[in-house]
Amino acid sequence: MARRALITGITGQDGSYLAEHLLSEGYEVWGLVRGQANPRVPRVRRLLQDVRLVRGDLLDQGSLISAVEKVQPDEVYNLGAISFVPMSWEQAELTAEVTGMGVLRVLEAIRVCSGITASRGSSAGQIRFYQASSSEMFGQVRETPQTERTPFHPRSPYGVAKAYGHFLTQNYRESYGMFAVSGILFNHESPRRGAEFVTRKVSLGVARIKLGMAAELRLGNLEARRDWGFAGDFVRAMHMMLSAAGPEDYVIGTGRTHSVRELVEAAFAAADLDWERYVVCDASLHRPAEVDLLCADPKKARTQLGWEPTVSFEELVAMMVEADLRLLADGGDPEQDSSWA
Repeated sequence: MARRALITGITGQDGSYLAEHLLSEGYEVWGLVRGQANPRVPRVRRLLQDVRLVRGDLLDQGSLISAVEKVQPDEVYNLGAISFVPMSWEQAELTAEVTGMGVLRVLEAIRVCSGITASRGSSAGQIRFYQASSSEMFGQVRETPQTERTPFHPRSPYGVAKAYGHFLTQNYRESYGMFAVSGILFNHESPRRGAEFVTRKVSLGVARIKLGMAAELRLGNLEARRDWGFAGDFVRAMHMMLSAAGPEDYVIGTGRTHSVRELVEAAFAAADLDWERYVVCDASLHRPAEVDLLCADPKKARTQLGWEPTVSFEELVAMMVEADLRLLADGGDPEQDSSWA
């Protein structure tokens, strides 16, 4: 029989790519949605016709238990979160409830439905759980590059909530013997990234300027550096973690950093434009507490899982600019047609 996977955050960028990957591997894939009236459900059905949907809410413990009981999954991927970092200062409590406490509720649903007691047992035959941890947990970094052993110093409510979920996943693994792992994912992007994220803001801005729909692009800190990769590559790593012989946490990234300035240069170059003519630096767009440098050391994932990224930074940026040029030229709405976050 086909293995069965349940994905929270199915309407997001990562959820869509992961569902496609698992379907290609022969899985029966279920996606958790808050209700059939969810405006993003039609997009899920359009892109992922073979995915089944089940109701559930990361804020509602009972609904998650019901969803796990109904689906009877072999694997659960918790990708659901309020993932736009700047918003976490504006909605800190909600971020804590969804991005942090939501992890606890999913783990509890798995524990209850699996009949796991306080006694630590074997993870053999159990539901396998993947938690989407984040490089934002490192925040004010203690060392570069960052490994699985680098201490956390989150610099946003989002990073703090992710750290809570990460440690909780580790705690359930050690306390109950659950097959529970965290992937500490560095920045990963695609044409499906939400329009509010800086990479997509840049690719859309370039497309609008190229098509004569805008005259400038306003950005904050151009010197912040990130390790950017392709979301389609990163979801393969998630699947590899749950297919491994034992539960371990992994850092996933390319091992190379680029500044926002370099992102801008590459994006405008992809459209044959001079970025300095159009980009305006706006101090009001800076974060309250900036994270200046994040760079992954993915050696463990490379040696133990055999995972490698396949799309370069330059290819990723060009892919996003080309996709947004097509989208806007065809009269599409970025908020409706491509924003999966």
